[in-house]
Amino acid sequence: MARGGKAFKAVAKGMAVVASAAAVIERRRRAAMAADPHELAVPVLTEGHTLVEGPVPAVEASGPVPVPRADPAPAPAVPVGAPVVEAPAPVAPAPAAPTEPTVHAGLGREYHPGRPATPAEAVPWGLRVAAESTWRLLLLGAALYVVFYVVDMLRLVAFSVLASLLIAALLEPSVSWLRRHGAPRSLAAGVVFLSGLAGIGLVGWFVVWQVSTNLPDVTAQVKDGVNQLRDWLITGPLHLTQQQIKDFADQITKAITTNTDQLTSASITGAQIAVEVLTALLMTFFTTFFLLYDGERIWNWALRGLPRHSRFAMAGAGPKAWATLTAYVRGTVCVAFIDAVCIGIGIDLLGVPLAMPLAVIIFLGAFVPLVGALVTGTVAVLIALVTQGPWTALMVLVVLIAVMQVESHILQPLILGRAVRVHPLGVVLGVAAGGIIGGIGGAVVAVPLIAVTNTVITHLRRRNEAGQAVFVALEAAREAAERTAATHPTAAAQPNQAVQPSPVAQPAAD
Repeated sequence: MARGGKAFKAVAKGMAVVASAAAVIERRRRAAMAADPHELAVPVLTEGHTLVEGPVPAVEASGPVPVPRADPAPAPAVPVGAPVVEAPAPVAPAPAAPTEPTVHAGLGREYHPGRPATPAEAVPWGLRVAAESTWRLLLLGAALYVVFYVVDMLRLVAFSVLASLLIAALLEPSVSWLRRHGAPRSLAAGVVFLSGLAGIGLVGWFVVWQVSTNLPDVTAQVKDGVNQLRDWLITGPLHLTQQQIKDFADQITKAITTNTDQLTSASITGAQIAVEVLTALLMTFFTTFFLLYDGERIWNWALRGLPRHSRFAMAGAGPKAWATLTAYVRGTVCVAFIDAVCIGIGIDLLGVPLAMPLAVIIFLGAFVPLVGALVTGTVAVLIALVTQGPWTALMVLVVLIAVMQVESHILQPLILGRAVRVHPLGVVLGVAAGGIIGGIGGAVVAVPLIAVTNTVITHLRRRNEAGQAVFVALEAAREAAERTAATHPTAAAQPNQAVQPSPVAQPAAD
């Protein structure tokens, strides 16, 4: 009986030792997992029945490696009659608190893998790009509308300034030539300005003189042409009667008589237009002189009004834009002169009266590229129709079309191709838009404005590309220097050592 009690006590003590060892192993395993989840220090039982901490051996991919199991240490002998000590029951670890689902910052809702983090991420990328592009375009359109509205309110000043820029671009090379040859700035600007003003006056005087000289002959020819047209309406394919023609003439007379008030208001409006035109001419001459005299200072003053970070970019774009405008104006004058001479010679050879004044009108109309000379040339077609008949008018139209084809395919590419660099479709659409917005003045300034804008945008884009290339090159050089310093630290330190001053040699002792 005593031996059975001793055996029971030995077994109980052995179980208590095993339970204590298991509790220690579990506590150390949890501490190791909290410290490093990749390498666990697990206490193992060695052959000497001692606890040793060490990393868990790696498991090969071929299969699990069996861990040898150590036999438990024999229970020490317990003397007979010793009191039985019950081993403390192992304390079970506290269960971990359940993890709560994460909540999006500022949204107050739970996170789900299939739900975007923000509502903006649920919108497709293409739709987001289209929406952002749309509101930016709307903002740009609103800004352009405001600009056009202000220009329309100040159209007299705006057109005067634009016309001054065109005239100054035409006359500025002459001012520069005089200044290079030693003429003072004021003298060079005054001489060139007065010469240009005299040239414009001579052209106007020549047109008025030609019209006043040939007006009686033209009036007689117009009357003959009207009579021929009436005979053609009677004897031609229309077969109108004298009464029908008379009724038509009476309707025209009645319309003129009943609309006397409107004609009077139109005459008043015409007088207002004449005053505005005279004011615009005076303002144009005044602005042109100061652009020729003090253009550089005006440009520098305009640059100072820009933001500081934009001055360098616009300082480079300004001269290029001015060179483009100068080349455009000089090329347009050359093309217009060729068109006027060719069409004037053609209508003079066909016997159409007022050939020289018509050539001057065509010269002025040719400042609107591609369509100006054709539109003003229709005046020559009408005069040829009422004075010489339909056959001569048809021949004048053929001359106009031939000259326009030469201008479009030969003169424009050779003379204006390098200066404008705008597709003919862009030129036509620009002229149409300018005519709708600003009338004749808008059609004249539309193409040079497009050419200058194209030059400025191209310069800024190339400048940005060059700056980006320099930045990339500097970044590549910096990364290469860092790699060299990391792989060869002694070689990277040699330049610093080379610039250090050498120590002064000590004098040798006697």
